[in-house]
Amino acid sequence: MTQECCTPGGTLMILTCSGGSNVGQLSNQAAVELTREGFGKMFCLAGIGGRLKGFVQSAKDVPRMVVVDGCSLACAKACLDQAQVPVKNYVVLTDLGIEKNKDFDLKREEIDRVKQAVKAACATSD
Repeated sequence: MTQECCTPGGTLMILTCSGGSNVGQLSNQAAVELTREGFGKMFCLAGIGGRLKGFVQSAKDVPRMVVVDGCSLACAKACLDQAQVPVKNYVVLTDLGIEKNKDFDLKREEIDRVKQAVKAACATSD
């Protein structure tokens, strides 16, 4: 199953917070759109957080990765830290000036800002 849904195959692995706030959902939506556009591929952070061996190993082996957290609580980064997976590129949405709240009516301009920040973070590591 992990080979079918989650093997990045040399592409950019995108790992996001999908938390219960606007910034968690913005990170997830941006990852969905970037994946659809061919800029990387979403990967299962829950599999890494659950320490499923194949997921953890895939994350350790991938050549390119970006981790997107909604806020400074850094839940996505903590999942990787706990699984001893090195974080290669990192974006925190509240650092972009997006205020964390419970408004799930995501704004197009904020999704676009997140996508640009992810692309910029990855460009600095190429």
